[in-house]
Amino acid sequence: MKYTKTLLIITAALMICAVFKSLHAADKKYRPISLTSRIDSVQPMTGIVFWEDSKNNNTGAIQLEYSYMRYCDVVRLKGEYDWSTVERKLESVASRKHQAVLRFWDTYPGRPTSVPEYIKALPDYHETVAKSEKRDTGFPDWSHPEYQRFFLEFYEKFAMKYDNDPRLAFLETGFGLWAEYHIYSGPEEPGRTFPSKAFQAQFFQHLARVLKSTPWMISEDAHVGTRTPFSDQPELLKIKFGIFDDSFHLAWKPGYNLEGWTFFGRDRYRESPMGGEILFPDKERDDLVSSNWIKETRNFGVTFMICEQWLHHTTIDRIQEHGMACGYKFRVTAFEANAKESHVTITNTGVAPIYYDAFVTVNGVRAKESLKYLQPGETRLYNVKSGGESPQLTIECDRLVAGQQIQFDADLK
Repeated sequence: MKYTKTLLIITAALMICAVFKSLHAADKKYRPISLTSRIDSVQPMTGIVFWEDSKNNNTGAIQLEYSYMRYCDVVRLKGEYDWSTVERKLESVASRKHQAVLRFWDTYPGRPTSVPEYIKALPDYHETVAKSEKRDTGFPDWSHPEYQRFFLEFYEKFAMKYDNDPRLAFLETGFGLWAEYHIYSGPEEPGRTFPSKAFQAQFFQHLARVLKSTPWMISEDAHVGTRTPFSDQPELLKIKFGIFDDSFHLAWKPGYNLEGWTFFGRDRYRESPMGGEILFPDKERDDLVSSNWIKETRNFGVTFMICEQWLHHTTIDRIQEHGMACGYKFRVTAFEANAKESHVTITNTGVAPIYYDAFVTVNGVRAKESLKYLQPGETRLYNVKSGGESPQLTIECDRLVAGQQIQFDADLK
């Protein structure tokens, strides 16, 4: 009798263990999760760009706004920085649920330089005034050590202030007319009206050190060997920076612009943003760009393009469609979960990667691995330490302003 009772206890214990083991196995088993979602708007940090002071920019058809900035609006006295002008721009842009692309200039046809007044007042600082585009134009004195010192300090201070600011998406920088890296009209004198190659190299290395988060870009005009140090110091090409082309449509055929893109590397988009501007003086330009847009955005890995003039010939709905052909675009191709974890497979169906950290997120829990630099056509599996019966999937990014959201496509039944 005692033996029978012991046997019954052992049998019951084994049965309980089996049940727990079965339940545990069920908890670990991944099951497919249904998910339906659609990208129906331009994604943050991509698309067609309007000017910050435009009457057209209060629209969901864009995610980015552009503004020129002047150095003298921030600094008047040595070492004293007043960022209020920049703040007003960024606040204005963010209030419309957009982010900014900024470019500081010191030379602009028909205007004085934007060099701070304290530097202009130095007795041995001598600017040049000459015709540019048939207008009297101020050119900085790049031979002066204080202007060079200020220029480096300015971007270090800028980085300290804005490198992690979600209101700022990208920074464009450079020298010459409009900071476009040339003086095609006017006196381009290295070391005088234009910085020396040695200073340019110092500046690029400096930016790479101080801007740790915000991607920065220079004009494709910087490919000219007589003007810039890249041919003499090819190691500078290893620095992570993007390219903008303010006559982008000219790069679609052999010539000067395409040579610039090719010089800097057609795969540079893999780690840095590609952008620029297209002007639309007539219907012929609209027809050219419209018919080639989708092909060329993919061909060049374009993330954004200033094209506000396009509204002269098209509609705001078409602007949104054109914007959706730029940058990254995520599709969820598989979603599996158990009680505690999820497996999510993501493909980038866009034309460029995202350049900030973004994370596949389940029930508020983020994957450890970022979507940053997931390349066009690339697919990656993300593991997330959260699951359950009805897991909720989102994509989270700390570089967004209030009202922005990264969407994704999915059709999982």
